[in-house]
Amino acid sequence: MVFEHDDQDKIGVVLLNLGGPERLEDVEPFLYNLFSDRKIIRLGPWFMQKFIARRIARKRAPSSRESYRLIGGGSPLARITVGQGAALEELLASHGRFRVGVAMRYWSPSSKQTLAAMDDEGIQRIVALTLYPHYSVATTGSSLEALREAARELPSPPELAMVASWPDQPDYIECLAASIRSGLGKFNGTKVELVYSAHSLPVKFIEEGDPYLDHLQRTIKAIEDRTGLVGRLCFQSRSGPVEWQGPSTPELLAQLSREGCKNALVVPISFVSDHVETLYEVDMLYRDQAHDLGIRLERVESLNLQEGFIVALRELVIEACRKKGWLA
Repeated sequence: MVFEHDDQDKIGVVLLNLGGPERLEDVEPFLYNLFSDRKIIRLGPWFMQKFIARRIARKRAPSSRESYRLIGGGSPLARITVGQGAALEELLASHGRFRVGVAMRYWSPSSKQTLAAMDDEGIQRIVALTLYPHYSVATTGSSLEALREAARELPSPPELAMVASWPDQPDYIECLAASIRSGLGKFNGTKVELVYSAHSLPVKFIEEGDPYLDHLQRTIKAIEDRTGLVGRLCFQSRSGPVEWQGPSTPELLAQLSREGCKNALVVPISFVSDHVETLYEVDMLYRDQAHDLGIRLERVESLNLQEGFIVALRELVIEACRKKGWLA
């Protein structure tokens, strides 16, 4: 996003997300950045982390590249996030002077790049808004730390307002509920199992007090209160030789098959934008598995640029600004 010089009363908003390789040649360096982060996974002693990360990235790159090839040759995450930022900036215009940028944890633009651009514009008040509704030290925690580090390196560090989680924000919940109602319509009134699929997390993180699982359950309860529908929670996207939170999505699909389930609607609950976890894992890998098990699997539409979701982001920004006294 290109910034223009403007008055210093403008408030910056930085949308924080994971990032993703936009071309097939980006896959290996993206994986290296990911596995270099000790907040996600500790690879040996600290001084060996990057060496081991490079070896893992090189080993995993071929299979990962194939996944991205199947969804069009790269991740759409950056493009979608930039679109979310543009839509959010438009909605915020009636509330004050805002500039919205994006910062990707493991790809570009980085927090350092985005904050430097805002600093050039003279922006000294910034809302850091995570696009992970459910806090985990491995996602939001890592992204916020990177942003703080980038801010400290500026000659005149900005004042930061952090929006670290929002698992039951009302507009967000209504968007999910509406997507579920729409998804159920694909089955023409037949019985459907509702499956909430979240990105998995090492069990050790939960045992050490990470609130991720609790936040997921808060979102699900809020949806159930609004829709009256009960679903089952499972976890996808495991990687690495550690104990992961379960059951995995493939394990739950197998269990549903044994119970005689014929229809399943998947809600990728920890993802607000389409990327490889939705477009490949759910739409291809899990759908094929479900088909082999005799289950018709459909997925709800991702939030992406849905108007109600952008409204949710606007409300989070306004609330954060008011708490800081930046808006009346």
